[in-house]
Amino acid sequence: MHFLGFAAILASTLFAQNASSPKDKFDNYKMGHSHKGEEFDVGPRQKPWEMRGIGAVHFPITTQNKEVQKWFDQGVTLLHSFWDYEAERAFRWCLKLEPENAMAYWGMARATGDKRSIEFIREAAKRKQNVTARERLHIEALEALHAVDKLRDRNDDYRQRNQEYKRILETIAVRFPDDMEAKAMLALANMGDSRYGVELIVREILSKQPDHPGAHHYRIHNWNYHEPEQALESCRRYGQIAPGVGHALHMPGHVYATAGMWHEAAISMDSATRAEKRYMLERLTFPFNNWNYGHNRAYLSYIQEQLGMGESAMFGARQLIDAPLDPDHNSDAAFSSHSQGIAAMLRACIKFERWEDLLRSTTIPWRETFSDKAHKTYAETRANLGLGRLDKAAKSLTAHEELKQELEKNKSAKDLYDLQSMELKARLALARGETLPGLALLAEAAEKHYEMQKGDNDPPRYPEVLYVALGRAYLDARSPHLAKQAFAKALQLTRNDIFALAGLVEANHALAHKQEAESAMAALLFTASGADSNIPAIARAIATGVTAQPKDNSPATQRHYPKTPLSEFGPAVWEPFPAPQLDAIDPQGQHVTLSQHRGRNVILVFYLGRECLHCMKQLKDLQARKQDWERLDAVILAVSGNKPEDNARNLKSIDLPSVRILSDTEFANARRYRSYDDFEEMELHSTILIDKKGRVHWARTGGEPFGKMDFLVKQLERMNASVESDKSPSGGGF
Repeated sequence: MHFLGFAAILASTLFAQNASSPKDKFDNYKMGHSHKGEEFDVGPRQKPWEMRGIGAVHFPITTQNKEVQKWFDQGVTLLHSFWDYEAERAFRWCLKLEPENAMAYWGMARATGDKRSIEFIREAAKRKQNVTARERLHIEALEALHAVDKLRDRNDDYRQRNQEYKRILETIAVRFPDDMEAKAMLALANMGDSRYGVELIVREILSKQPDHPGAHHYRIHNWNYHEPEQALESCRRYGQIAPGVGHALHMPGHVYATAGMWHEAAISMDSATRAEKRYMLERLTFPFNNWNYGHNRAYLSYIQEQLGMGESAMFGARQLIDAPLDPDHNSDAAFSSHSQGIAAMLRACIKFERWEDLLRSTTIPWRETFSDKAHKTYAETRANLGLGRLDKAAKSLTAHEELKQELEKNKSAKDLYDLQSMELKARLALARGETLPGLALLAEAAEKHYEMQKGDNDPPRYPEVLYVALGRAYLDARSPHLAKQAFAKALQLTRNDIFALAGLVEANHALAHKQEAESAMAALLFTASGADSNIPAIARAIATGVTAQPKDNSPATQRHYPKTPLSEFGPAVWEPFPAPQLDAIDPQGQHVTLSQHRGRNVILVFYLGRECLHCMKQLKDLQARKQDWERLDAVILAVSGNKPEDNARNLKSIDLPSVRILSDTEFANARRYRSYDDFEEMELHSTILIDKKGRVHWARTGGEPFGKMDFLVKQLERMNASVESDKSPSGGGF
């Protein structure tokens, strides 16, 4: 029988068996979906908690409930650190406490920032007659920003709408001079466009509220790409004000990196990744659930490279590669955590000349994307050249060149691919003794890379500064004067780059420029004071015999990264978290816990009971993959609010022999596993993967049951592999 037909018969039978089923409840909205509308179907579904270490601001609003003001202030504070997800949670709770609060809808509009914002600001506008004139202007500012007229045939006029938004904020700032929040939002809206103007706004805010997290945050962004030294004081203060916010610890690292303050940059980024890992552990979430984690960890690996800490950089890249995948939030997309881990591993292997590692199939899990195919053939060519295997290098370069036929379908990758091709041809020519054409082509590639990377403040897309490579080639060709120019150019692109500094030591030594060689060595020794031993570039510089005392040439005093304790911010490594307690009842009335399945994987499903047709389809789909679960040593536990006796009766008409049906009538288990909506007081769909040690590796919760069985199979395979290689003790909720 077709499944949908079966499901319809099953549903009608079950309802007939239980006349007290709340059918009218499920007529109003789809089970698991918000009855308030689809804009509430995504985002946080559990109530907020009082968060510490986030800073503090006060934005007075019209409310009859003091608790609403408390959560509203928390939401606005979090917005200032771009922690929109947790801000939305706070604003949702405001609506739970006071459903007609206009400013709670305003907060939701600011926190969501997508098409849902339009719906939320419309709801705020419907209620703006109930608030003060100041609040009404705040609502009208967001109305102007989101006022897209779908009935008119026109292109998106965001620039015009943004100008109107800022105009209204200026009105608030003038009419209500004590409204620091309007000024902060105005600073945010103008960042980068009017740096001096934003700086004056920030100074005005800080003169009255020295610890305003938004003012310090926006100053950092404002000067990040230009005159970063202007933001150094706010970099120092922001992390102290909001040590519990990953982004507040992360963002100063951008400025420190731009200024060549690599030790401070590492402290900043390492603290940030730890804070984010602590949050994940405490809130039972995953790296792919946290918007900035992948970028943060990848940036830390890059900074560790700049400090000569190759092992740490590669370890961090491995964390990203091995982190749980997700078909929507951590897949093959260019900026997924997994993809950033691959890029970080490639970059570290190249910089530290780890040629054998680069050729080892287990180092980087290359995928069948154009980007990965280009990077793989590039990596193989570089490794073979580094090992002196010119014939193999020529073959891998040919494989790289053959990818040109795929460029038409991958136009966004053209610039990077063309640069790889140019560099590889230059290196192969040099390796073959074709010095002049090789140098000419490498010089062209170096300038092209310089133009590509200048002004970019993120971890570079390209694994190496090609002016460093050019300087090395000039040294090999006994042209130290040209080498010195190339290394100096590299240092314009990346301040205090240890690979450029090391080359500069060699070039100046060859030119007998003693003072300049010592100056470069002093900067090198300070920056690389925690570096791994036997780094080729540093070893070559030391071999010159140039000596100097380590000296920092940064614009401000730095701490020493390896000696700075950071455990207070959180753990160094993300690991699957211990599964919460499970205590459900089977159809025979017996208690079922995870301890009964010790040593086996568990696919834990929270479903919405016999009335939910798409839940029943998920269980049937799981049953259909019985052989996969047996092969992967996994059991299926399906938990709902149905009573044990109802489950016993229903199992007589449902063919689910591989699925253990359990009861959670009070939803205690659902709450522990974050499978319950506190705002609307209803169950949610969840699919959770628990390993043989009782640790949660992956979960999906929301308005729809998870139906991608192939993904579950692959994730269980990765789980088994990670457990086999992990010697840590069990940690589940047994």
